[in-house]
Formats: sequence, C-alpha cells, structure tokens
Amino acid sequence: MSDTLKDIRDYLFRGLSFEAEAERFRSAGIRIGADQRATESRLLEETLSPFDVGMRNEALQMSRLYALVYCFESSVRELIKERLIDKHGADWWEKGVPQAVRRFAESRRESAQKDSWLEGSKKELLGFVEFGHLADVVINSWEDFADLVPSQHWLKQRMEELEKARNFIAHNRLLLPSEFQRIEMYVADWNRMVGF
Repeated sequence: MSDTLKDIRDYLFRGLSFEAEAERFRSAGIRIGADQRATESRLLEETLSPFDVGMRNEALQMSRLYALVYCFESSVRELIKERLIDKHGADWWEKGVPQAVRRFAESRRESAQKDSWLEGSKKELLGFVEFGHLADVVINSWEDFADLVPSQHWLKQRMEELEKARNFIAHNRLLLPSEFQRIEMYVADWNRMVGF
C-alpha cells in the first residue's frame, strides 16, 4: 500500500475513533467541541441588535412559543405520516388523506416549485397541508388514530385553539403569559395522549 493511501486510511480511522469516543462523552452529558449555544446566542444578539430593546425582548419571549408550536406541528405531521404508512403502506397519501386536502397540498407545492425563490423542502406533500387540515386527516382515518386520541371532538377543539395561537404567533402578535400557559397545556395534553 502506498504511503498516501496509508495516511488517508489512518486519518479516516482516527476520525471515526474520535467520533465514537465523542459520542460516549455526549451521551454522558459532557459537551465537547465548540459551544454551539454560545455561538447561536451571539449570532442572535448580532442579528437583533439594530432593533429596539423592547421589541427584541418581546421577540425572544415569543421565540419560545414559536419553537413549541413548530415542534408540536412537526410532530403531528410525523405521527400522521407514520401511522398512515403503517396502515396503508406506500399508498398512504392517496388512501389516508382526504381528496380535498390532497388537492390543496398538491396545488400549494406546485406554486412553491414554480413561483418561489425559497429553496426549502418542497418534496413532502404533507408539508403543504395547512395546520387546520391536520385534524381533518386524522378524522378521515380515525380508525388509525382512535387508540391515541380520546375523541374527534377533543382533537378538533385542541387543534382549533392551537391553530388560533399559531396564527397569532405567525403574524407577530404578542400573547399574554396566561395564553403561553394554555398553549403549553394543550401541547402537554397532546404529548401525553400520543405517548411523548
């Protein structure tokens, strides 16, 4: 074996060994490498620095709620997809999602691919389903979700309330602390029901 190949092999082996060792440290709660949280915090400070202090503080307050709603909505989408794939296999989209919701999502994806300068994910059709349609998808395939959710009424009520809050957050409206608590409670209820 040539010296160059041997050097490359040794370099790769050391890298893999380091990664394996680093993962053991990470799983034990020991941080290694650059402190990503400190870096993110500095970047956020820099990005927000041109704005008024009061506005920055409100934005930071609301960012907690945005993160919660983002995680909630993403987890609902994942749950729907997983459950429908388990039940219907590769045809889950056609068999588990109501036709009107499918048409809506397909139309939105087509517009995004054609008209948008944004390069974010555009492949997954479920990502083009509106938040309000997610409950419709679950109810359409109720037998696939009945073991997780107490009732269709419970689902509709929670999702409608969370959609209102989501829209408030998305349109930069500041919520009150009691409203923060209600959103957190609804998400916690959902997580308990579905086993998170």
